[in-house]
Amino acid sequence: MPSFIPTKPISYGRQTITESDIAAVVETLQSDYLTQGPKPQEFETAFAEYIGSKYASVMSSGAAALHLCALALDVKQGDKVITTPITFTASANCVRYCGGEVVFSDIDETTYLLDIHKVRALLEHTPKAERSAYKGVVPVDFAGLPVDMQAWRELADEFGLWILEDSCHSPGASFLDKQGVEHRAGDGSLADLAIFSFHPVKHIATAEGGAVTTNRQEYYEKICRLRTHGITRDPAILQENHGGWYYEMHELGYNYRLTDVQAALGIEQIKRAETGLQRRRAIARRYEEAFAGTPVMVRSVPEGFHHAYHLFVIEIEKRLECYNFLREHKIFAQVHYIPVHLQPYYCGFGWKRGDMPVAERYYDHCLSLPMFPALTDEEQEYVIGKVLEFVG
Repeated sequence: MPSFIPTKPISYGRQTITESDIAAVVETLQSDYLTQGPKPQEFETAFAEYIGSKYASVMSSGAAALHLCALALDVKQGDKVITTPITFTASANCVRYCGGEVVFSDIDETTYLLDIHKVRALLEHTPKAERSAYKGVVPVDFAGLPVDMQAWRELADEFGLWILEDSCHSPGASFLDKQGVEHRAGDGSLADLAIFSFHPVKHIATAEGGAVTTNRQEYYEKICRLRTHGITRDPAILQENHGGWYYEMHELGYNYRLTDVQAALGIEQIKRAETGLQRRRAIARRYEEAFAGTPVMVRSVPEGFHHAYHLFVIEIEKRLECYNFLREHKIFAQVHYIPVHLQPYYCGFGWKRGDMPVAERYYDHCLSLPMFPALTDEEQEYVIGKVLEFVG
């Protein structure tokens, strides 16, 4: 048993804030702009370069990013959009914000990702007269493992669907397509739009924040307008022009802007993103080695995929007892996620337990262990020891 005893709780995720982060924020606080200044655009340029997309638009949260994407994709009442039940509720809620219908489909039992074969079966078994109601799919890069976007693109093209990739867990993740070409999560090469979150437990933190990435200029421009009240000052599209102060509201938008203070923090965080990613992968390898041959189940990463390890998920019997045991020892593990179709709001649409058996079985056993770059070797050994103590 390790002799190390933590002096404070070890959470499942935690931000890392450095002196350079603090200095960048202070410098912005002392500048002329706290919001609507130059920092968000600087952050967008850096983030697009990191992800590999042509365009990035930053905003106030990942949920705001999802909402604006649903608006840009023209989701409306009567439209059906498919997504996974194993995600945060925002992945589904964005469809409801626009009046669309969320259709859940079950996950793959080996990857936890939305099962493309079940989605195909869902579409093929829908009568042709009703199939046109299906407009899009929101696959989620769960825990840091990206979906096979090439396969999803082929399916989407076959059935006339758009793709909104929820990449909140996967900046820096990638997969190799059938031709051996590497695609980074959210790089715009296959999905129509992708979104990211800058919540403190994510790879890049801005306190709160999010981004949309795309390679399609029309989506980028529409999202930039929608995040700022639907207002434009672009002389090329103004219907009138009364002078330098003039602006026009062309559509109903929102105040979803990211502040300069937050963007300054994000710019600094991007500089360490790759280092943090490598540290996450090293932590994951240590967990995998420690739990090999034990009752603790860890799913392997498919060949050709590079995991970003936002989460490190295990499956374990007596999950509640393990969760409580770890908390008693200052290890604050977490559960990701309660299946969205079982939330009371969505049960109101007729979804019920038994509809998504793989997702529900996963939920009954899943537990996310501490996973963040600042996790020390001593802390990880302590976590491993306590998990093995419980199962042993």
